[in-house]
Amino acid sequence: MADDGRRGDEEDRGPGAAHQVFVVMECLLEKLKVLNYEEEVLAKHNMKNLSRHYFVSSPYLASNPGEQFYMFTIMAAWLINVAGRPFTEPQEYDEPNATVSNILAELRAFGVKVDFPPSKLKTGSGEYVCFVLDRLAEEALKRRGFTFRRPNYPSENTEEESVIEDDAELTLSKVEEEMIEEPDDEEENVMDLEALKLRTTHIEAEPSSKPDEILESTVDAAEWNLEVERVLPQLKVTIRTDNKDWRIHVDQMHQHRDGIKSSLKEAKSYLDKLQEDIGKTLEKVSSREKYINNQLEHLIQEYRSAQAKLSEISEELEKVKQEMEEKGSSMSDGAPVVKIKQSLTKLKQEVVQMDVRIGVVEHTLLQAKLKEKSNMTRDMHATNIPEPAAGTFT
Repeated sequence: MADDGRRGDEEDRGPGAAHQVFVVMECLLEKLKVLNYEEEVLAKHNMKNLSRHYFVSSPYLASNPGEQFYMFTIMAAWLINVAGRPFTEPQEYDEPNATVSNILAELRAFGVKVDFPPSKLKTGSGEYVCFVLDRLAEEALKRRGFTFRRPNYPSENTEEESVIEDDAELTLSKVEEEMIEEPDDEEENVMDLEALKLRTTHIEAEPSSKPDEILESTVDAAEWNLEVERVLPQLKVTIRTDNKDWRIHVDQMHQHRDGIKSSLKEAKSYLDKLQEDIGKTLEKVSSREKYINNQLEHLIQEYRSAQAKLSEISEELEKVKQEMEEKGSSMSDGAPVVKIKQSLTKLKQEVVQMDVRIGVVEHTLLQAKLKEKSNMTRDMHATNIPEPAAGTFT
């Protein structure tokens, strides 16, 4: 709604409102030059001079939003400091929204009414950027005690020139009126101005001879009058009209204005009627819309509750799908089976090794038992052998 109101205000301002930003930008540049921004800002940041329409947003001008926004923040911070309020100079990588909000807060502190959203300044160009910088420049000039004065124009005496021009225009207008009143069938007998000039030059080039005595006319007056009437059409001079003449353009403007007025009278009644019909139709549509909203209020509530339930069901369905996918992926995954086979193979190898060890141990125990048994048998035989008789060998 705010954009519609602002658009209506722009239409009320007239067709030249779109070009007003160019004028504001040019005035802003002059104010910046008075504040010596070349040395205090541009030289400090090693920047180029601003063009006449640097902050103007137009499809016919080259634009660089990032560079323009950075230049806007630098200029705004410098102007706020010059105006007497401390303001930290923003850096290139600072948050744009915070920087714009701080600049608008300082602008409101100067008593300037801000009725546009901060997002209009993030592009770095446009009507609102020029407006903010212009108002800050005004405050900076007030701080430094500078004011623009009205120019004093020297008085000039142009009365005589205007009188001469008016007489010349009056004479030329009379000649044009006489030319318009002449009939068209006499154009063939009219001598061209260029031909008249050539004839006059040819006559002046011939040698003149002064008569020795006073000449007396021997021609009859009646014949002279007849000759004058015969030659008179050839003595008329025509002045060719130029399409670039401002009088022709003025006449055309008057004609177009009369045509527009007559067309406006005819179309105004139709336009008024059309406006009235459109107004009635809009009222009908608005009333019908309210009636439909009242009738469908309970259905809308049911639809909202059903939509909420649908969202919950959709969330649960997504969870179930995710669990099924996880289980399916785990079931189709062959990694556990491979691990089990590897474990079985390893167990078999270990069982074989244990069998070998058990056999070795059993063999060792068997040898030990046999050895022990043989030793016991030998000891038994040794204790049971009788002693030989003493007299046998004697």
